[in-house]
Amino acid sequence: MKIEEASQAIKKFIKTTLGKDSKLIRVEKADNGWLGEAEVYEESSFIRALGLPTRVQDKNIYEIKLADDLEVLSYRRKEGITKEE
Repeated sequence: MKIEEASQAIKKFIKTTLGKDSKLIRVEKADNGWLGEAEVYEESSFIRALGLPTRVQDKNIYEIKLADDLEVLSYRRKEGITKEE
């Protein structure tokens, strides 16, 4: 598989799973597949929980692991969030 195919698989997975567009910030060949990181802007869950209106977005980084055949093996949101307006 080519890196372009892995990149597209990651972006499609994020769009389908989270319903958000993403910006790939890392894609690399791993031992048994691919490892990628995608930057996703999402409504601030903290401010939403307070019931306050806001335009503040959390910039979240998701790590996605793919098998050689591009099947998603796992994904997780990485720690360390920054705020953007």
